[in-house]
Amino acid sequence: MTPKDHVVFTCGQCGRQEARWLGHCPDCGAWNSFAEELVKAAGRGGASAPARRRSTNGRAGVQSLATVSSSAEARFSSGIAELDRVLGGGVVPGSLVLVGGEPGIGKSTLLLQVLDAVGAGGADRPVMLVCGEESPAQVKMRAERVCRAPGRIDVLAETELETVLEALRERRPALVVIDSVQTLYSDALTSAPGSVSQVREAASQFLRLAKESGTAVFLVGHVTKDGAIAGPRVLEHMVDTVLQFEGDRNRFFRLLRAVKNRFGGTNELGVFEMGERGLEAVADPSAIFLAERGAAGSCVHVAVEGTRCFLVEVQALVNPTDLALPRRLATGFDRNRLAMIVAVLGRHGRLTLASADVFVNIVGGVRIEEPAADLAVALAVASAERGVALASNAAVFGEIGLTGELRSTGQAERRVAEATKVGFETVLMPLADARRLRKGSQARGIATLRDAIAGALSSPVEQR
Repeated sequence: MTPKDHVVFTCGQCGRQEARWLGHCPDCGAWNSFAEELVKAAGRGGASAPARRRSTNGRAGVQSLATVSSSAEARFSSGIAELDRVLGGGVVPGSLVLVGGEPGIGKSTLLLQVLDAVGAGGADRPVMLVCGEESPAQVKMRAERVCRAPGRIDVLAETELETVLEALRERRPALVVIDSVQTLYSDALTSAPGSVSQVREAASQFLRLAKESGTAVFLVGHVTKDGAIAGPRVLEHMVDTVLQFEGDRNRFFRLLRAVKNRFGGTNELGVFEMGERGLEAVADPSAIFLAERGAAGSCVHVAVEGTRCFLVEVQALVNPTDLALPRRLATGFDRNRLAMIVAVLGRHGRLTLASADVFVNIVGGVRIEEPAADLAVALAVASAERGVALASNAAVFGEIGLTGELRSTGQAERRVAEATKVGFETVLMPLADARRLRKGSQARGIATLRDAIAGALSSPVEQR
């Protein structure tokens, strides 16, 4: 019987396929995510390609793990120290990296700088940029501004997947950047570029190319209005590393975070500053994030992201409201956790916040997700509510429990050392962490949230 083409409906979030349209995906729970796609029948010819390879080789290629060489030893530097930190020590040959972020935040600029640095470093193999959204003339304009040796970068303006793969197999570059994966299309599929099947096919082909040739492939991905990478979620599962650009494109600072990394940790953070020559690495984020500090409602938190420790300012505003449901809004901090902290402040801190709006902002566009920031947020809110500024020479960290106690956090010694280096004379922290530190340090252990508020806001209450 001759195989025929058929129509399937594919979920745009998880890639589940159904024979008919569904309004709700049973796997991922997304609504209205199924799209119609035409699947071409496989060509006749008996066994599939993997089966033919096994029959010609005679065996399936099984080998002992002890004979396999580690790819970690073959890492090469991207030329940008902050990117190497996030990747886990450098670029791994044969890896597939997905870079996502809002339009205009600097994805193309950063990767063009990486191509320039690797190309200028005297690599044995060339580097290549496949641009599906810009012309070579547009790329040249940016390269003249941010690159040192733009002549070492090969450019291919093409959106047909088969043509791109043929060029890559011919050139065999050490590093290639695909900008962006949503613009590519395959003639074997009838769906439009950017659809679920096209993105999945492009990612699978580049994955196969990377593993076979040892070429490191960077894919630039679009993001949705919610900040997630556009396309099927299976795209994030297929790649080796997912890097996410964070920050406001209207600000100078950019944060690069690893959401997934098979060759390193996912808690590393890279800090960049956008300048005239492109993105520049920030070696000391604490000095930048604390450049301008306010009075009442301001608190300094000692944050840890992977191997990096830095200080960041937390600002809070408490304002009376006539609304039946007061607002609890946060920028750079989890909104649900803010609501919990406000409830603990009202119950155990004796603050009247039930009829007031509470706003919290992490200065500099940084997003803090660790529970150790609870104490800084609570003290900033308490300072704003009472109208009393905290001591300018004090930094804090600590997790708050629902019963009002301060719970132990990790890496207390590193946090105290960083605060001392910047110039802070006192570090408020949980009592359990302070007891583990050596005597003579600037650490000041506190057992409960009420004690922290009393100690930090010991000056007389000002009338608002």
